[in-house]
Amino acid sequence: MRLLLCLLAAFAAAPASAERLTLDRIHADPSLAGPGVKNLRVSPDGERVTFLRGREDNQFQQDLWEYNMKDKTTHRLVDSKKLVPSENLSLEEKARRERARTASLSGILTYSWSPDGKQLLVPIAGDLYLVDVAKPDAARKVASGNVLDPKISPKGRYVSFVRDQNLVVIDLKTGAERQLTQDGKGTVHNGEAEFVAQEEMDQTTGYYWAPDDSGIAYKRYDEAPVPVARRFEIFADRTEVIDQHYPAAGDPNVLVDLFIVSPETGVSRKVDIGAEKDIYLVRADWSADSKTLVYQRQTRDQKRLDLVAVNAATLAQRPLLTETSKTWVSIHNDLHFLKNRQAFIWASERSGRNHLYLYDLNGKLLNPISSGEWGIDDVLAVDEAAGKVYVSSNKDAVIDKQTYALALNGSTAGKPARITAGDGWHEAKFANNGKIFVDTYSSPTTPPQVSIRKADGAMVQWLEHNELNASHPFAKYMPDLLPTEFGTIKAKDGQTLYYSMIKPAGFDAAKKYPVFLFTYGGPHSQRVTRTWGNYFDQYMAQQGFVVFRLDNRGSSRRERAFTDVIYNNLGKNEVEDQVTGIDWLGQQSFVDPKRVGVFGWSYGGFMTLRLLAAASDKIAMGVSVAPVTDWALYDTHYTEQFVGGTPKSDPDAYARSGVFAHLDGLKSPLLLVHGMADDNVLFSNTTRLIDELVKRNVQFELMTYPGAKHGISGRSSQRHVYGLIESFFKKNLGSTAAK
Repeated sequence: MRLLLCLLAAFAAAPASAERLTLDRIHADPSLAGPGVKNLRVSPDGERVTFLRGREDNQFQQDLWEYNMKDKTTHRLVDSKKLVPSENLSLEEKARRERARTASLSGILTYSWSPDGKQLLVPIAGDLYLVDVAKPDAARKVASGNVLDPKISPKGRYVSFVRDQNLVVIDLKTGAERQLTQDGKGTVHNGEAEFVAQEEMDQTTGYYWAPDDSGIAYKRYDEAPVPVARRFEIFADRTEVIDQHYPAAGDPNVLVDLFIVSPETGVSRKVDIGAEKDIYLVRADWSADSKTLVYQRQTRDQKRLDLVAVNAATLAQRPLLTETSKTWVSIHNDLHFLKNRQAFIWASERSGRNHLYLYDLNGKLLNPISSGEWGIDDVLAVDEAAGKVYVSSNKDAVIDKQTYALALNGSTAGKPARITAGDGWHEAKFANNGKIFVDTYSSPTTPPQVSIRKADGAMVQWLEHNELNASHPFAKYMPDLLPTEFGTIKAKDGQTLYYSMIKPAGFDAAKKYPVFLFTYGGPHSQRVTRTWGNYFDQYMAQQGFVVFRLDNRGSSRRERAFTDVIYNNLGKNEVEDQVTGIDWLGQQSFVDPKRVGVFGWSYGGFMTLRLLAAASDKIAMGVSVAPVTDWALYDTHYTEQFVGGTPKSDPDAYARSGVFAHLDGLKSPLLLVHGMADDNVLFSNTTRLIDELVKRNVQFELMTYPGAKHGISGRSSQRHVYGLIESFFKKNLGSTAAK
């Protein structure tokens, strides 16, 4: 569950004579972070850096911009409002955006370069445009009608996309359109990723081009076996009945097949992915010479992952490698084929840390690329000529992300060269050849700054310096920005837990303050980071709260010993660690231990309920937004990965991992919040909880949002929900320090 933790926005206390930032301003334009950039790309010819940026009058409406490397100018390349003045999204597109956590955005959400760097493929509101970068105002519509997942083929001959559940290509030389699959309808989908693949497996596509344009590997799935969940999406003016194929834990998943199709002839050939049908098809990819297709097959229990090579001409197969685990095998995007050698890079946690390994195409290990008591986040680029791999990692600090260079031959496996400077968070986007990259850097005192750099980290040019000068949206509040303190405490098993804390405005060590404890706590997530933008934390600190975060065991970007302890008993160790943090807070002279409140969303909403149930004697109140209450109601891949088994095979694990077996301990005031059209954590999680609380005569407060999905997105809804949270904390804890 990769929760969209919505837009948390900022406030720093100002002196009485200065303008105070309100919640209304937090959610207004322009963004307090300054002119942000997203979806950075370096053109294949290296002449441009393109990116998406919100408009000044609407930060959620995105246009396409470019920085020209030759004349060093930045300008808007494609105006989304001119291209499509009014968007009318299909239900499929809305659902896709919810999966991608982009439901709050409009305009241009993604784009891709042609191989020659002369054209851009821009999808918007279901239509598809080709933009000549020399004449961007003459954008040409090449397809329309609910176009999904568009791509330019690697050699640039074709444009491909999914429409009406079938895979389609357009020959850019002739303009001819060819529908490559014919059976996409009803429960059958071609070239798409199924619900759990999008939601839990970071699978953003269901088809994969061969590098020479000769073939496309595509997924075909049939969701007929998946039970239909009938949901009532309640809006302000209507109720819609939605029949959704939703695979809850223990239910059948989709039936999946893999095919290779020729874009020129339309002929498809089926790849045999094994006799066992109850599996996950995780990824597919091609070798650099297009002769070998490699797919990843994961068992239903997720304890085994096979990497299998397929001869593209004969469809003969051979195993390359297998990963196994007693808990779960993590899936990733770090399979990279070399162009000048018959070899590939592969990431594995087999050592207990995520590291890189080099294999030949027969599956023989050539050498480890990285090693040691640290781990890789992602492979960013490979420069074969220089023999280097560029990666992101938290090697120097768990709460930071930096960029490093490693030797392909493994000679620097334990000692990568750090490329980025400045403690904090660096997101790097490299050119295809690995020669330059765009670095987005932020820290708790530095809003996102974007620079173009050489591969060794040397500055080339600012793309967005974003200086906190007098014209910056946050400038008037920066002098009163409260510092974020970072530290560590020990879990009961001795492992290190990282926390962040913001002390209230006008802090007086002789006084005792209430606590605003924000929690998420689930896998795939890290919330204690040296980044800019924990705005609501700042706001609550300015309201008189000690603001505290702690990454408990199970959180991401850590070693497997840290994450594996949650297996088969969700909530136990996570809650134990948060209570350890609360106990530590209680020992601080400036904390009022009787006024500790907790807030969480999604997995954090689950954590809030479990914390109140386990420690109402230590937690005075809680706000639970969109919580999972019964893991049997959540989807197969996520739930079975961490709870283990199914509700039928291991009912005790599901009982102890849920909320209901622990509810008798819930005594403190509770505010329960949920969107009434949530298709991720279904609203039935909350209705079941309401029923159980009523049976126990437990009083609580409830807020439901008509038409809202999991993220309760939309500016007015966001403003309202955070105002609601603030009010509940103040009502139950107060916001002033006790003498």
